[in-house]
Amino acid sequence: MTTARVWFITGASRGLGRAFTEAALAAGDRVVAAARDLGPLADLAAAHPGSLVRLTLDVSDRAAVRKVVDQAAAAFRRLDIVVNNAGAMLLGMVEEATEEQIRAHFDVNFFGAVWVAQAVVPHLRAQGSGHILQVTSMGSGGGFASVGFYAAGKSALDSASQALAMEVAPFGIKVTIVQPGGYGTDLFTRGTTMTEPRPEYKPLRARLAEMWGEDAGPDPSTAAPVVMELAGLAEPPLRLIVGSASYDMVQEMNQARTEEYRAWEHLSRKAPG
Repeated sequence: MTTARVWFITGASRGLGRAFTEAALAAGDRVVAAARDLGPLADLAAAHPGSLVRLTLDVSDRAAVRKVVDQAAAAFRRLDIVVNNAGAMLLGMVEEATEEQIRAHFDVNFFGAVWVAQAVVPHLRAQGSGHILQVTSMGSGGGFASVGFYAAGKSALDSASQALAMEVAPFGIKVTIVQPGGYGTDLFTRGTTMTEPRPEYKPLRARLAEMWGEDAGPDPSTAAPVVMELAGLAEPPLRLIVGSASYDMVQEMNQARTEEYRAWEHLSRKAPG
């Protein structure tokens, strides 16, 4: 009989976090679900008594993160899979964003994930195992107009997570950087902070709106089976793109970057080092 695993999922009440929570419970695992608003998880708590623990958490509060992680580890006496999923969107051009907006955005998308990682590592190290899934984005490899700060926060988390993977490997802890594409979550509605639009960017905004269209993307539940399979791997990858179309787009972006480097190789090589 397979022993039920214990998940700790942040941002668990909606979107991808909710989908991962549902999938883990459906698989017979136990989940500690953390979110600012626990109301949307009431139905899952009723359907899975004894298997779901709900904890209120604002990941930008480092002291609160440490307290909640300790509670999570005590709930089922271990943590097997940690999904660092909580996040938000800052939508607008780089020039438009205020200092307050930028700092608040990084407090959640970068620092919040770092606080969670710092808090869970001692627990995972003590038990000699664990898998941390750092949810970034398919766009974490570069910036794009109007979502530059979102990509920047995810890129920073990507780099820190690669370092983390090297640091905790000797303790039996695995780290995977999960890079999902655009799913139909409320990231662009409830989870979005908008900048004050400047008129100079009106033409660019119109082009972006035409480019993106109105397709909200696939349902988050379609990503859950991939994450469940990933969580079951004995030797998981360091990075995993989640989404077929997203995979193709990332490969195209990587190819374009490589081609640009090669086009200017002659200039790069004029400097030693």
